[in-house]
Amino acid sequence: MTRRILPYLALLVGIFGLGFSAIFVKWANAPGAVSGFYRMAIATAVMAAPFGIEARRRAPISQRHLWFAVLAGLFFACDLGTWNTSVLLTSAASATLFGNTSPLWVSLGAMLLFKEKLRPGFWAGLTLTMIGTLVIVGENIDAPSVNLGSVLAIIAGVFYAGFFLATQRAREGLSSLTAWWVSAATSTVLLLGASAALGQSLIGYPPLTYWSMIGAALLTQVIAYLAVNYALGHLPASIVSPTLLGQPVLTAILAVPLLDQPLTVFQLVGGAVVLAGIWIVHRQRG
Repeated sequence: MTRRILPYLALLVGIFGLGFSAIFVKWANAPGAVSGFYRMAIATAVMAAPFGIEARRRAPISQRHLWFAVLAGLFFACDLGTWNTSVLLTSAASATLFGNTSPLWVSLGAMLLFKEKLRPGFWAGLTLTMIGTLVIVGENIDAPSVNLGSVLAIIAGVFYAGFFLATQRAREGLSSLTAWWVSAATSTVLLLGASAALGQSLIGYPPLTYWSMIGAALLTQVIAYLAVNYALGHLPASIVSPTLLGQPVLTAILAVPLLDQPLTVFQLVGGAVVLAGIWIVHRQRG
């Protein structure tokens, strides 16, 4: 019974940590590749020793699944770079809305690549969660800059879907910590290269920027994504990804004390719709 509950508890932890993601990016106000690099580099360094112990304990490591973890890191680096940039070019609400199209791409990928059979009720629940997300953030969409910001956020959503699908495969042969660390290390290297290629400096930012990136590394990357990796070892990506649409609900709640943004009727209604959609998705896959 406990083993069945743990993946769902891990998803709750993931939603909590991810709810802070857009807030940390806004506070950092640094180029997308730079803030992504620091987030991944700090997280990778913090968990290097535990990963080394885990790797020795579980040796030999499956090379095939290791490559899936590397692929997940590639997708995640592309997701972070594009999504962080979209947050700076448009409102956090716009970036959240378009970035959260990822469950659609995950579900399509699960059908085409993994041959998963998704029932009509599943699609109804998924549609409901995405409508709820639209209701939550729709009234705060930054229309003047929606074109470029939305394109980048949608592209980020496709990369994010690739991350979920690749991680699901990696977790078939790797522990959650091993899959997470290899993915994070890969993202770190790629984001460092992207920062250099784009001429984005890694130094010279105000203290708030660095503290925000440390917060993103520890809370969002270490705690939240380790929890998500654990869940992906026990639940399919087509379940995990829609469930994480609870993130905008939490972000809206956190924005009350952290960004001085009161909850609106739209956000309350949208939150209820998202939660109802998540419940239907789980019932249909149960």
